[in-house]
Amino acid sequence: MRGARIGRWVVAGLMTALALATIYPLLFTANAAMKTRHEYILDRFSPATSVRWENLATAWTSAGMARYLANSFIVVTGAVLLLLLFGSMAGFALSHVRFRGSRALFLGCLAALFVPFQVIMVPLVRTMADVGLVDTYPGLILAYVAQFLPFTIFLMTTYYSGVPADLVDAARIDGNSLYGVYRRIMLPIGAPALLSVGVLDALFCWNDVLIALLMMPSAEHRTLMVGVTVLRGQYSADIPTFASGVLIAAVPVLAVYLFFQRRIADAVTAGSTKG
Repeated sequence: MRGARIGRWVVAGLMTALALATIYPLLFTANAAMKTRHEYILDRFSPATSVRWENLATAWTSAGMARYLANSFIVVTGAVLLLLLFGSMAGFALSHVRFRGSRALFLGCLAALFVPFQVIMVPLVRTMADVGLVDTYPGLILAYVAQFLPFTIFLMTTYYSGVPADLVDAARIDGNSLYGVYRRIMLPIGAPALLSVGVLDALFCWNDVLIALLMMPSAEHRTLMVGVTVLRGQYSADIPTFASGVLIAAVPVLAVYLFFQRRIADAVTAGSTKG
């Protein structure tokens, strides 16, 4: 009994230390964003004496964070919608529609999860350049779909595999086509999984730097995370302004995570169980 209690205290202590190590960089960034350059140079670890909104305003306007934020919203929204559409359709087909090669196709999607983007980035960018999609919103959206679709298909196939086949058969007997079964039965049933996977896909696309950096070379089309990396070079001597840009980029991600944290946990564990 005493050993179990000690074990719980040890686990609680380790989790508390991990939480503090995770939260501290965010608190440090927020504190640095509220300082002047002079205050930061004198003591970077001391608490800010006042809230200096002008640093956030400078990062928002002069550094172009507003434009980068709009670019990210456009790209992430388009990519997530396509990922959910194609992922849910493929998940339904691979779990309930029997056709030759369906098993091999699912294993191919599963294998694609283990291919690093660095392996395919050169042919991907060259192909996109050949068809004129580099430095365009559709090009980056399609690149995100190609990169994260295997993950979406895997989770949706796993989720839909838990739906009884009798339900699909009954809908077909009632006169529904495959598309009718997908639209009237599978989409409503898969709504919780779609929300969970959509949140994860949105976080993946939002936090991406490498794909966006390759596909969007011009300053006008930079996404928010690429803008933050560029901001580090432009304001290397003005850390409070750079910290303000990092804070602006982190707030949407934190909001999504705090609001959908249960859904994110469900999506992460979706591949381990069925039903």
